[in-house]
This record gives sequence, structure tokens and C-alpha cells, in this order.
Amino acid sequence: MRTQLKTLLLLLLLSICNNIYSVTNEKPFTIPEIKTWKGGSGSFAIKSQTCITYRSNEAGVQQIATQLSSDYQQMFGQKLNVLKGKNKVGNIELVVKKNKKANPESYTMVIGSSIKIIAPTVQGLYWGTRTLLQLSEQNKGSLPCGTITDAPDYPFRGLMIDCGRKFFPIDMLREYVKIMAYYKMNALHIHLNDNGFKQFFDNDWNKTQAAFRLECDTYPGLTARDGYYTKKEFIELQKLADSLHVEIIPEIDVPAHSLAFTHYKPEIASKEYGMDHLDLFNPETYTFLDGLFKEYLGGVDPVFRGKRVHIGTDEYSNKDQAVVEKFRYFTDRYIKYVESFGKQALVWGQQTHAKGKTPIKVKDVLMYAWSNDYSQPKEMIDLGYDLVSIPDRYLYIVPKAGYYYDYLNTEHLYKQWTPANINDVIFPERHPKIKGGMFAVWNDIAGNGISPQDVHYRVMPALQTLSTKMWTGAKPSFDYAYFTDKKKQLSEAPDVNYAGRYQPGVVLTKDVVTPNERNAIEQIGWNYRISFHIEAAEEAPGTVLFSSPNAKFYLSDPISGMLGFSRDGYLNTFGYQFFPHEKAQVMIEGNREQTSLFINGKLVSKLNVKKINFGKRGDLYYIRTLVFPLLQTGSFNSKITHLKVESLQ
Repeated sequence: MRTQLKTLLLLLLLSICNNIYSVTNEKPFTIPEIKTWKGGSGSFAIKSQTCITYRSNEAGVQQIATQLSSDYQQMFGQKLNVLKGKNKVGNIELVVKKNKKANPESYTMVIGSSIKIIAPTVQGLYWGTRTLLQLSEQNKGSLPCGTITDAPDYPFRGLMIDCGRKFFPIDMLREYVKIMAYYKMNALHIHLNDNGFKQFFDNDWNKTQAAFRLECDTYPGLTARDGYYTKKEFIELQKLADSLHVEIIPEIDVPAHSLAFTHYKPEIASKEYGMDHLDLFNPETYTFLDGLFKEYLGGVDPVFRGKRVHIGTDEYSNKDQAVVEKFRYFTDRYIKYVESFGKQALVWGQQTHAKGKTPIKVKDVLMYAWSNDYSQPKEMIDLGYDLVSIPDRYLYIVPKAGYYYDYLNTEHLYKQWTPANINDVIFPERHPKIKGGMFAVWNDIAGNGISPQDVHYRVMPALQTLSTKMWTGAKPSFDYAYFTDKKKQLSEAPDVNYAGRYQPGVVLTKDVVTPNERNAIEQIGWNYRISFHIEAAEEAPGTVLFSSPNAKFYLSDPISGMLGFSRDGYLNTFGYQFFPHEKAQVMIEGNREQTSLFINGKLVSKLNVKKINFGKRGDLYYIRTLVFPLLQTGSFNSKITHLKVESLQ
């Protein structure tokens, strides 16, 4: 009896142990959320001897293996060798298995004694490697065993950046390509021309800000002088994007939003509808635009390398039917003109606003559904258009404009929105005519002090949220609070920290700050505190204490000799200057609304949002924020000690 009891106890113990060791792994967190998960037990640890293997000779597979190895090393400091040949236990295998019926962006990842990523295309394979990196980032190279089956519901997932009214350096756009790729966003739309509002420029069109951002040989002098992209660097941007499976969609916006072109050639401006409107009845307008588009679309190796080009066609006057019909003729003409170069034409929706009899090509044209007043989405689908869902009511960021959104309502978007929702006109999920979604950053208020980093802080939470909602229309399985918390564990992208974010705590200390030296970090973003002691010496105007590629912090600014900073062409000063031999403790704090200076613990200057009143014409909100530069110290004479850099997030 005692023996039987012992046997029963032993069996019970073994059963408990087996249950312990066979716990099923819960669905792991990624952005976008993986579609299906079949949990296994245990985990796979990526070790120094782990190799990345592939067998296919298909172009691109080796490149993805090499890219994964490089990204892993950048993120975790560990090099994974790339080998061609059969997979072994403990390795990561990349497999392209052709399947014409499968979603081309789909992939399967099996995590067990090894990791195997299988996809019908190299693009799907690449998305699988992004999932692997995100899992590794959260678990320090230890991945939960299980099987992932994943594919997007919507093939078009994008971001539009208005570079016409606000210049963004090419390096920032390159970083954005990397960020988008990490979150499986696949379309970066670059709005290359636009103009400010004349009410902020003495109601004078000739004084109003306008810019075209590409190098131009056909029309010398057309290119903006306050920032532009050379043809070479724009081509290189597209090549980088291609390698990361992101499409660059360039836009030349006509026939409205065209002040940059009428500044250059006033005779093609509309006298009736405003100088930002092209004169559609003037034959010279068409000659000019033909030459402009041809410069970037023509030739064996065109500047616009991708398969799609956007031609604008929104917000033109519909004051009388004659101009409406001419606008419709214009739209049709340039759709066909772009197609003559082998490209697909993309347009902003306008046809509800511009109803008429003149036919506009529909077949193979992709329309951005942004305003139901300008293009009612059901009407557009009935006409035969494929749509990109970009509803202005939900997805327009216009920094500090006082309308649309300064920051998108990410909680509402996460819980309620999908590409099937176009300004509250709701379609069935995965409607065949809705190809996906896009959100936009417009920079309507030219000259308001906004920096690229200010924009980035607005874009990043929106991108992480909308990456999830554009990938699948299904309700997320993680609640919003969990999503918000977990996303903090993910980088912007391999080797990208454009926001300068760090975990809360001390990021950098130095007993003595030496002139002309490099620091370990480039910059620190909001919310931060910088403190140091100074024994001041006489400093020449323009003396820099710290700099980065994006900003300079001055001990003596170039104009007044005050403490201050410059970024993105804007100079801001604190109105405070040290006397020679003065000793003080300095502290600077920065957040998304202001930059503050403390001397010996006392607040002496707060550079917050400055409201500038233009009377009946409206208000302008001038931004004086700073992502603090740290990369390089300047040539200063003062003694700087006890540097402490803190993240307060």
C-alpha cells in the first residue's frame, strides 16, 4: 500500500513538473501586431555562435541576411555570421518559398531549436526579420518559442511629409526610411512644393513663402534657396528606400499650391483665383509643366525611380463651371502625361468638388481620399477609383496651427480607426478598392519656429499606432495602456535615435568639459535636464559650448553674445550673459513646449510658445524648443565642470 502511494505521489509530481515545463508562451508584442501566434514552450537564445543561413540563389535573399546581421550588430553589439547552406540547430534560416496565391508581404516564423523565416517574396522575408529584431529587442536576444503567421490586410501603408513649406534635411528623410521599414510601413510620400498663407506675409503673394525643393536644370533659379535636394541625393534616398522595401512617392503639386512656380514665372499665375493657382487657360502653363515633369521622369535613368508619382490636383477653385471643366481637363492630361513615362499617377481627391462633364481617367489611378467635401469616397469608388484612406479629420498633423491636430489622438485611432474609415464613412474591412492608409504632416504655418525634431516627436507616436492599424483591420488584442507601455521598449530603428530618447536617469557625466572633443551621445530629447558649473571667461560672439548636426548651444550667441541656441535656421536667446570671471551653476530643462534656463537654482528665462497676433488675419504660434546637442564641444575659453545630463522621462 505504501509503495502504491509513493508511486501515485511520484506520478503526480511528474505531472506537475511536465505542466510547469510545458507552459505555452503568450503572444509576443510587436509593432505592427503579428496576426496569428501559436505558442510553444521555452525560448530560443541568440548566441555568439548563431549564424544566419540561406540556401536560395534568388536576388535579395543574401542581401536580407547581410542586412539582418548588420542590424543585429548595431542594436546588440553581437555579430552573426552569414552562411549559405543547410540550416543547423541554433541558427536562423531565411527561406523564400514561391507561392503565387500568397500575400506577397506575408511570412511565417517558426521559433524552436532554431529559427526559420519563410516567405513567398524577399519583401515578406524582410518583414519577418523586422519582427525578429523587435522580439530580440524586448527579450535581450531570447525569443519565445512558437509559430508566427503574418500578413498585412492593406498593401499601402504610408506617411506624407510636407517639405514644401518646411524643409527637412535629406539625412532626416533617410532616417525616416529606416524607421518606417522597422515598423513595416512601406510608402514615404514627399510633398516637394507648396506655399504659406499670404495673411502672414502682408497679404502679398510676392512676399509669401513658397518653395520647390528639387535641383532643377530646365528652369534655373526655380529651386528653393533655403533648402533643397540635389538630384543625386534624391536618387540615393530612393535607392536606400528600395533596399529596405519602402517606396518613395514624389509629389509635384499642381495646379493649386503652385506659388513657387508662379514666383518663377508670373505669367502663368491665375489673375482671378490667386497667384498660388496656375492659369489653366494659358498654353504657357502646360509648356512649363511638361518641361518640369519631363526633367524628373524622362531619360534612361530618371530622377523619379519608383513606379508612382503624385501630381497633386486638389483645392483648386470651383468658382465657375468653365474653370471646373478646365481643371478636369488639366487633371486628365497630367495623369496621362505621367503614365506616358511608365509611372502610375496618384492624385488628391477633388472630383466631388469639381463635378463636370470633361472626362478624367480612372483606370489604374490611385486617389487619396482626404476630404469628403472634395471627394466623397463612395462616389469615387463608384467612378472606379482605388483609394488610399487619409482622412483629414483623423490623420492630419499641422504643428501648432490651431486646427487639425498638433498630436494625433492615438488612443482613438488605436481603438477605433482602420483604413476602412474615411471621415466616418465606414466600409467593410479589406474592401478591394481601399488599398491602405496614410497619415500626413502638413507645415501650413511657415516660419513658426518648428524644427525637424519637433515634427518627429509628433510623428513617432502616430507612426507606431498607425503601423498597427494599417497592417490589419482587426481589433488589437493588446489594450491601449499595454501598447503604450510596451512600445517604449522598441527603438526607432536599428542605429536610429532621431528623438534622442534615453531611459530615465543620468545619461552622461563629465568632471571637466574640454574644448573641441566628442561626446558619447549626439543629443538628448525631451524631457531633459542639463547642468554644469561655469567659471566664465570672455567669449567671442558665436562661441559654441555644444553642437550636433541639428543644433548649437551658445555660451555667446552670434548676435548679442547671450546664452542661447540655434537650430533649423532659428536663433533663440535667453537674455542672459555671464560677466568675465563669474562663477555659477547652470541648468537647462527642455520639454515639448519650452526651454528653460536656471542660474544657481533660480529660473531666469523661460522660452515657451510665443503667440504672435496678426489681427484679423489670425495668430501665429512660434516654437522655441530644443533637442539638446551634445556630440561636439566648441572652442570656448570658460572653465566648464560637473556636467550632468539627465533624462526625466
